[in-house]
Amino acid sequence: MSGGGDDDPDFRRSAIGCLDRLYSFARSLTRSRVAAEDLVQETYVRALRAVNRPTDSAGVRPWLFTILHSVWKNERRRRQPDSFDADPALLRAVAAAHPTPEDALDHESVADKMWRSIEALPDSYREVVLLRFSQGLTYREIAEILDCPAGTVMSRLARARALIIEAARPGREVRRVSGRR
Repeated sequence: MSGGGDDDPDFRRSAIGCLDRLYSFARSLTRSRVAAEDLVQETYVRALRAVNRPTDSAGVRPWLFTILHSVWKNERRRRQPDSFDADPALLRAVAAAHPTPEDALDHESVADKMWRSIEALPDSYREVVLLRFSQGLTYREIAEILDCPAGTVMSRLARARALIIEAARPGREVRRVSGRR
């Protein structure tokens, strides 16, 4: 890490290069364009004010994701926490509804159903899926961003995959599972 300062052009270049990915992740976390913009703005404000910054450009991206996730997590704590029942039947509720005949005639694309399945995941599962598959981060980088062990990242990812696979089965309707795990 190096000392902060707004006059570091290499840092600014690396940080700006992460803008689209940070916004994409923030949009996925918040499910709101306005909230995502605010989250990214707060991330950059904190990054520019930071005294210790990554010295190499490869370290900037995970560092910015860590800041963004911390800001989002703190904001989420201020809200009323969602309840979460670990009952397996509730976990399968992501895909539990049977379609009506009218719904069966509506042919949606696999990508749309997949995205809706990801959106329906509890936050702790969804953020791991997005960081791994949308942002291409390693388990270690995700663990650092989420401030949890890499084993927890792998466990959440496995559970998220199981829920997404269940939702992809023919005749299943995607339903949101609220809560934290």
